Amino acid sequence: MLPDLGPLRNHAPLLLGLMAANNEIPAGLDKEQVLGMLGMEMEYKVELFNRLAMTCFNKCVDKRYKEPELNMGENSCIDRCVSKYFLVNGIIGQMLSAGQRPM
Repeated sequence: MLPDLGPLRNHAPLLLGLMAANNEIPAGLDKEQVLGMLGMEMEYKVELFNRLAMTCFNKCVDKRYKEPELNMGENSCIDRCVSKYFLVNGIIGQMLSAGQRPM
């Protein structure tokens, strides 16, 4: 169980990584637990990125490539898609940490 980090809660993986690197492990945790938690966090971030890339690409990029670069409409769609994806992900994370079920 993580110690209560208050307003730094969203930066827990970064803080745990810095603490582990400096051998400053929070009370109640050993270095292997912290490294395991950091590994799980990294796997989550990679999966989040892969899902985000696939979802927004499939939604926004024309299947028939006409140009080597994204056009303005595709750029705009991807920008909105990424913003919404992270917004919803943050809301769900807050709901789960508060013990609520996502809608």
